[in-house]
Amino acid sequence: MTGETLTGIDEGAPVSSTAEIEIAAAAEAVWDVLTDFEGWPTWNPEVKAMSIDGPVAVGTEFRWKVGPGTITSRIERVEPPLLIAWTGKTLGIRAVHFRWFEPREAATFVRTAESYEGFVSRLFRRQLQRVLDNALESGLGSLKDEVERRTARRPTLSAEP
Repeated sequence: MTGETLTGIDEGAPVSSTAEIEIAAAAEAVWDVLTDFEGWPTWNPEVKAMSIDGPVAVGTEFRWKVGPGTITSRIERVEPPLLIAWTGKTLGIRAVHFRWFEPREAATFVRTAESYEGFVSRLFRRQLQRVLDNALESGLGSLKDEVERRTARRPTLSAEP
């Protein structure tokens, strides 16, 4: 990664994007949903299949089907519940993905950044930029919906005398 910056991605790559969202839940709750890799297809409509070859730890590989291809990814950084990063390869594209969690008073601010490098990303830069922008926004929206669904406070029923 020659142009790595504070975001962790190569912002000089042919395709790069960032997105952010606030989720009404503790960082640990957001972390638990995101790091349950095999559960991704249940809450993220973009992910069609997922398998992980070990624990959520540096060096663990996972494979996931999204769009037309299968992505083989490797976890590169894990700092629960504040940061997770992975790299991935598919169809001639090398991706770098970071996700940060910032605990706030009654919520968690989530920021994500991703870059695509390689011949395919240079050749189809404009189309892939739209795909990545949309994927980051929709992925965060799906994560927010799932975390808030799981952590929703249910009304307490008063006991009958």
